[in-house]
Amino acid sequence: MRVILRNPRREVDVAGNRRVKDILRELDIMPETVLVICGDDLITADQVVREGDTIELRPVMSGGRAGPA
Repeated sequence: MRVILRNPRREVDVAGNRRVKDILRELDIMPETVLVICGDDLITADQVVREGDTIELRPVMSGGRAGPA
């Protein structure tokens, strides 16, 4: 399968059917830091990604404004 990483953009090939959490562990990425997208769907760490699929890992962005608006 192909894994597309953002920030910085790069692509990695991973062989075989794997659970998302196993792919993230192999790439040394903490699951809480990314959103995992397969096609148009957001997928969870327990879902299996099949050989031939492409997933995209997008960093989680958070923020806000401290104090009164």
